Amino acid sequence: MGDHYGETESRVLARDCDAVSVPWGKPETLPEGAYALITQRLGGSITVMCGGNLYRIAERDADALGLEPQLPPPMPEPAAGELSAEAVEQSAWTLLGTCYDPEIPIDIVNLGLVYGCTAEPLPEGGYRLAVRMTLTAPGCGMGTLIADEARARLLELPGVKDASVELVWDPPWSREMMSEAARLEMGMF
Repeated sequence: MGDHYGETESRVLARDCDAVSVPWGKPETLPEGAYALITQRLGGSITVMCGGNLYRIAERDADALGLEPQLPPPMPEPAAGELSAEAVEQSAWTLLGTCYDPEIPIDIVNLGLVYGCTAEPLPEGGYRLAVRMTLTAPGCGMGTLIADEARARLLELPGVKDASVELVWDPPWSREMMSEAARLEMGMF
């Protein structure tokens, strides 16, 4: 259901449910009894079509759709021994691969949205992660939401004390930035 491009499933909301409109990023409440078509369930959120509009619902509200909440993806574990900047960066890239654009069933890494990720050692120990990323369109209202989600997940990594996610527009995103696997999944050869 919604894990691959083009798969959908119909549901009726069992209760009022908090949601965010896509692509505007505006918080809304979907009413109990509303018909919802699940278009994707990836990376800790569910995208639904309701009343002709797309909405993103947090996984914690899966019960409103009559679904069992899914556990968050496991945290990448760094290699045994002391945490190096390289190990933290590698874990960060893996974790960013669990963040999804709510309109496209491809993670932000394979979409080519993440331009860079660096781990900087902090004087008091631990690391600060600095991520540079873009969006598929500059006017996308979901940009802050996607960046905030990525930052929150990065802060859960062992050894990470601070994280920033900067949205940049140069170079502009193009579909050539997508991984080969992402282009195949979307039918863009």
